[in-house]
Amino acid sequence: AGEFADYAADDIARVAGDDAVAALAAQGRDVVDMFAVLTDADVAGRRYAPGKWTVKEVLGHLIDDERIFCYRLLRVARGDGTPLPGFDEKLFAVNGEAEHRPLRDLVAEYVAVREATLALLRALSPAAWTRRGVVNDYEASARGLAFHIAGHELRHVAALSSLYRIDSLTTGAATAG
Repeated sequence: AGEFADYAADDIARVAGDDAVAALAAQGRDVVDMFAVLTDADVAGRRYAPGKWTVKEVLGHLIDDERIFCYRLLRVARGDGTPLPGFDEKLFAVNGEAEHRPLRDLVAEYVAVREATLALLRALSPAAWTRRGVVNDYEASARGLAFHIAGHELRHVAALSSLYRIDSLTTGAATAG
Protein backbone atom coordinates (compact mmCIF):
# COMPACT_ATOMS: atom_id res chain seq x y z
CA ALA A 1 0.00 0.00 0.00
CA GLY A 2 1.19 3.51 -0.80
CA GLU A 3 3.53 2.32 -3.54
CA PHE A 4 0.97 2.38 -6.35
CA ALA A 5 -2.28 4.07 -7.35
CA ASP A 6 -5.30 3.20 -5.23
CA TYR A 7 -7.18 2.20 -8.39
CA ALA A 8 -4.60 -0.55 -9.05
CA ALA A 9 -5.03 -2.32 -5.69
CA ASP A 10 -7.49 -4.95 -6.99
CA ASP A 11 -5.26 -5.69 -9.99
CA ILE A 12 -2.13 -5.98 -7.85
CA ALA A 13 -3.96 -8.30 -5.45
CA ARG A 14 -4.19 -10.80 -8.35
CA VAL A 15 -0.40 -11.17 -8.48
CA ALA A 16 0.82 -14.30 -6.71
CA GLY A 17 3.78 -13.96 -4.39
CA ASP A 18 6.03 -11.05 -3.64
CA ASP A 19 8.50 -11.29 -6.53
CA ALA A 20 7.49 -9.05 -9.43
CA VAL A 21 10.26 -10.39 -11.68
CA ALA A 22 9.18 -14.00 -11.22
CA ALA A 23 5.52 -13.06 -11.69
CA LEU A 24 6.18 -11.15 -14.91
CA ALA A 25 8.41 -13.91 -16.31
CA ALA A 26 5.75 -16.57 -15.63
CA GLN A 27 2.91 -14.38 -16.90
CA GLY A 28 4.85 -13.64 -20.07
CA ARG A 29 5.14 -17.33 -20.83
CA ASP A 30 1.42 -17.79 -20.12
CA VAL A 31 0.42 -14.95 -22.44
CA VAL A 32 2.60 -16.26 -25.26
CA ASP A 33 1.16 -19.76 -24.77
CA MET A 34 -2.38 -18.37 -24.80
CA PHE A 35 -1.83 -16.61 -28.14
CA ALA A 36 0.37 -19.31 -29.72
CA VAL A 37 -2.62 -21.51 -30.54
CA LEU A 38 -4.61 -18.69 -32.15
CA THR A 39 -4.59 -17.44 -35.71
CA ASP A 40 -5.57 -14.10 -37.17
CA ALA A 41 -8.79 -15.72 -38.39
CA ASP A 42 -9.59 -16.89 -34.85
CA VAL A 43 -9.44 -13.38 -33.38
CA ALA A 44 -10.29 -11.10 -36.32
CA GLY A 45 -12.57 -8.34 -35.07
CA ARG A 46 -13.38 -10.34 -31.92
CA ARG A 47 -14.98 -8.13 -29.24
CA TYR A 48 -17.01 -9.23 -26.25
CA ALA A 49 -19.41 -6.30 -26.68
CA PRO A 50 -19.97 -3.41 -29.10
CA GLY A 51 -17.51 -0.59 -28.54
CA LYS A 52 -15.03 -2.76 -26.62
CA TRP A 53 -11.51 -3.45 -27.80
CA THR A 54 -10.78 -6.38 -30.06
CA VAL A 55 -8.51 -9.20 -28.88
CA LYS A 56 -5.63 -7.71 -30.86
CA GLU A 57 -6.33 -4.26 -29.40
CA VAL A 58 -6.16 -5.73 -25.90
CA LEU A 59 -2.77 -7.24 -26.70
CA GLY A 60 -1.64 -3.92 -28.18
CA HIS A 61 -2.85 -2.18 -25.01
CA LEU A 62 -0.83 -4.56 -22.83
CA ILE A 63 2.26 -3.75 -24.90
CA ASP A 64 1.71 0.02 -24.73
CA ASP A 65 0.84 0.01 -21.04
CA GLU A 66 3.92 -2.03 -20.15
CA ARG A 67 6.17 0.31 -22.11
CA ILE A 68 4.73 3.35 -20.38
CA PHE A 69 4.82 1.84 -16.89
CA CYS A 70 8.35 0.54 -17.47
CA TYR A 71 9.45 4.04 -18.53
CA ARG A 72 7.86 5.44 -15.40
CA LEU A 73 9.55 2.72 -13.34
CA LEU A 74 12.93 3.56 -14.90
CA ARG A 75 12.56 7.25 -14.08
CA VAL A 76 11.50 6.51 -10.50
CA ALA A 77 14.22 3.87 -9.97
CA ARG A 78 16.88 6.28 -11.20
CA GLY A 79 15.74 8.93 -8.73
CA ASP A 80 14.24 11.35 -11.24
CA GLY A 81 11.80 13.47 -9.24
CA THR A 82 10.06 14.95 -12.27
CA PRO A 83 6.30 14.30 -12.00
CA LEU A 84 5.23 12.03 -14.84
CA PRO A 85 1.94 12.55 -16.69
CA GLY A 86 -0.82 10.08 -17.41
CA PHE A 87 -1.75 8.89 -20.88
CA ASP A 88 -4.93 8.33 -22.86
CA GLU A 89 -5.15 4.56 -23.29
CA LYS A 90 -8.09 4.88 -25.70
CA LEU A 91 -6.12 7.21 -27.98
CA PHE A 92 -3.18 4.79 -27.89
CA ALA A 93 -5.48 1.87 -28.78
CA VAL A 94 -6.96 3.68 -31.76
CA ASN A 95 -3.64 4.93 -33.07
CA GLY A 96 -1.83 1.66 -32.34
CA GLU A 97 -3.93 0.03 -35.09
CA ALA A 98 -3.34 -3.43 -33.60
CA GLU A 99 -6.35 -4.92 -35.37
CA HIS A 100 -4.57 -4.35 -38.71
CA ARG A 101 -1.40 -6.16 -37.69
CA PRO A 102 -0.64 -9.87 -37.88
CA LEU A 103 -1.18 -11.57 -34.53
CA ARG A 104 2.27 -13.17 -34.67
CA ASP A 105 3.85 -9.70 -35.01
CA LEU A 106 1.95 -8.45 -31.97
CA VAL A 107 3.05 -11.49 -29.97
CA ALA A 108 6.68 -10.95 -31.06
CA GLU A 109 6.47 -7.31 -29.95
CA TYR A 110 4.93 -8.38 -26.64
CA VAL A 111 7.85 -10.80 -26.08
CA ALA A 112 10.41 -8.09 -26.89
CA VAL A 113 8.79 -5.61 -24.51
CA ARG A 114 8.55 -8.21 -21.73
CA GLU A 115 12.19 -9.21 -22.16
CA ALA A 116 13.24 -5.56 -21.97
CA THR A 117 11.13 -5.10 -18.83
CA LEU A 118 12.66 -8.16 -17.19
CA ALA A 119 16.19 -7.05 -18.09
CA LEU A 120 15.59 -3.69 -16.43
CA LEU A 121 14.00 -5.19 -13.34
CA ARG A 122 16.76 -7.76 -12.89
CA ALA A 123 19.35 -4.96 -12.95
CA LEU A 124 17.73 -2.87 -10.22
CA SER A 125 19.49 -2.56 -6.88
CA PRO A 126 17.50 -3.04 -3.67
CA ALA A 127 17.56 0.74 -3.15
CA ALA A 128 16.18 1.38 -6.65
CA TRP A 129 13.17 -0.86 -6.01
CA THR A 130 12.01 1.33 -3.14
CA ARG A 131 12.63 4.76 -4.68
CA ARG A 132 9.50 6.80 -5.12
CA GLY A 133 8.22 9.35 -7.56
CA VAL A 134 5.03 11.02 -8.69
CA VAL A 135 3.23 9.30 -11.54
CA ASN A 136 -0.08 10.56 -12.93
CA ASP A 137 -0.67 12.56 -9.71
CA TYR A 138 0.00 9.69 -7.28
CA GLU A 139 3.13 8.54 -5.47
CA ALA A 140 4.60 5.23 -6.58
CA SER A 141 7.71 3.16 -5.99
CA ALA A 142 9.56 1.26 -8.68
CA ARG A 143 8.33 -1.93 -6.97
CA GLY A 144 4.73 -0.72 -7.01
CA LEU A 145 4.98 0.08 -10.72
CA ALA A 146 6.39 -3.39 -11.48
CA PHE A 147 3.49 -5.00 -9.63
CA HIS A 148 1.11 -2.66 -11.46
CA ILE A 149 2.35 -4.04 -14.80
CA ALA A 150 1.77 -7.60 -13.57
CA GLY A 151 -1.65 -6.95 -12.03
CA HIS A 152 -2.91 -4.93 -14.98
CA GLU A 153 -1.95 -7.76 -17.31
CA LEU A 154 -3.68 -10.36 -15.14
CA ARG A 155 -6.93 -8.37 -15.24
CA HIS A 156 -6.86 -8.24 -19.03
CA VAL A 157 -5.87 -11.91 -19.36
CA ALA A 158 -8.82 -12.83 -17.15
CA ALA A 159 -11.10 -10.77 -19.42
CA LEU A 160 -9.67 -12.45 -22.52
CA SER A 161 -10.56 -15.79 -21.01
CA SER A 162 -13.93 -15.01 -19.44
CA LEU A 163 -15.40 -12.27 -21.64
CA TYR A 164 -13.69 -12.82 -24.98
CA ARG A 165 -13.59 -16.60 -24.44
CA ILE A 166 -10.39 -16.94 -26.43
CA ASP A 167 -9.78 -20.33 -24.83
CA SER A 168 -12.47 -21.65 -27.18
CA LEU A 169 -11.22 -19.84 -30.29
CA THR A 170 -8.47 -22.12 -31.49
CA THR A 171 -8.74 -23.14 -35.09
CA GLY A 172 -9.49 -26.72 -34.04
CA ALA A 173 -12.30 -25.64 -31.70
CA ALA A 174 -13.68 -23.22 -34.27
CA THR A 175 -13.88 -25.88 -36.96
CA ALA A 176 -15.25 -28.51 -34.55
CA GLY A 177 -18.06 -26.28 -33.33
